[in-house]
Amino acid sequence: MTTRAVVGAWVQIEEVVLAVGERAAQVPEDTQKVPLIMRVKGFATEEADLGDDITVETIIGRSVRGKLIDLDPAYEHDFGRPVVELISVGREARQMLQGILNSEGGGGK
Repeated sequence: MTTRAVVGAWVQIEEVVLAVGERAAQVPEDTQKVPLIMRVKGFATEEADLGDDITVETIIGRSVRGKLIDLDPAYEHDFGRPVVELISVGREARQMLQGILNSEGGGGK
């Protein structure tokens, strides 16, 4: 497995934005116990090993510096499990709107 980024490689970096103790007072206690970490994906502008500080250029051209944490990072986000009660909402709303259109003589599909 490669652990070194070359110039132009797609990588991910992270940087601590707020350390423990720097969070706002209204933040929940359990959240205050961990740092706020920024993660950014972009193209390496220099060679570096995992764990090294590196500057990346993002897709929109921003330069950001942070600790190299991943090479060829995947997009791993999702929206979680579906909310069963909401699955049918779109279909039900369309049926209701179609009924309104039909009663007003608008028709349509």
